[in-house]
Amino acid sequence: MACSRNQSVSSPSMPWKYDVFVSFRGEDTRNNFTDHLFGALHKKGIVTFRDDTKLKKGEHISSELLQAIEGSRILIVIFSRNYASSTWCLQELAKIADCIDVSGQTVLPIFYDVNPSEVRKQSGDYEKAFLKHEEIFKENLEEVQRWRDALAQVANLCGWDVRDKPQYAEIEKIVKEVTCLLGNKSSTLPGDIVGMHPRMEELKKLLNLDSDNDDVRVVGICGMGGIGKTTLATALYARISNQFDACCFIDD
Repeated sequence: MACSRNQSVSSPSMPWKYDVFVSFRGEDTRNNFTDHLFGALHKKGIVTFRDDTKLKKGEHISSELLQAIEGSRILIVIFSRNYASSTWCLQELAKIADCIDVSGQTVLPIFYDVNPSEVRKQSGDYEKAFLKHEEIFKENLEEVQRWRDALAQVANLCGWDVRDKPQYAEIEKIVKEVTCLLGNKSSTLPGDIVGMHPRMEELKKLLNLDSDNDDVRVVGICGMGGIGKTTLATALYARISNQFDACCFIDD
């Protein structure tokens, strides 16, 4: 399949808030493929923004989502049968296309239950969706064209056609690619250690990284040898290091 890849994860000085942002049509994929993908990314310690808001028709994309897209190192777009019928999804897609041009973020398209050719040529259900948008937004056809351009740009990037394939195997490939792009050290850690993620979350709360206070923070991890103190510290470092301009892990 002919495709082009946009620039790999860029600007190491960029204070990314998330590793991954996923754009998807909730009613198509939320309770199957997307749920499984989020679970697999979380297991690898990859910080992924998830929007589970139930939205009303015609509602505009929130500033929180726009900021999440800007603040994510990798942007995944899951194209499904009804993706283009959602103006919310198309607004996300337009923002994602802007980020490719401005920040050089990596975008990975996934074709879930739709032929990649249909998405790229904007035919079939995608053509019907855009004809409806042009009727509804006939006073603002420039915006509809912006959505079309964004779709053409993103759909022609290298990605995965997961139709009629085992979901587990395809998700494993996607997570492996994301891990390689991130250079995420957490992927080398055993992701199934009992209680690892809850303890990391507790440490993150203690660090209070979302605070506007720039004071130095120190958290001590105490206990007898062999209970996983270093493993926990290493996992936390891998999880949050991308949020800083510079970082260093000094082992004992």
